[in-house]
Amino acid sequence: MSSMTEAEIFDDLYLGVRAGGALRKQRRGEALTAEELEALGRWRRLSPWRKGLAIGGFTVGTFGLGFTLGGLVFGRWRKA
Repeated sequence: MSSMTEAEIFDDLYLGVRAGGALRKQRRGEALTAEELEALGRWRRLSPWRKGLAIGGFTVGTFGLGFTLGGLVFGRWRKA
């Protein structure tokens, strides 16, 4: 198994976001662009462990950002 570079992880993360948007459009019955169809195809061909890594990275990043912003906002309120 080859080691993944940081760029590959971010590429997979971005691909997952694009594919998720395309799936939402597809569920609403909207026509997909060629780029969206390509993103869906690439996401479906991605191995399960790379999908898990991309989804996990997004989850951790989102939680970390929310935790940081929440600490800044609520930390100020508590001091006041």
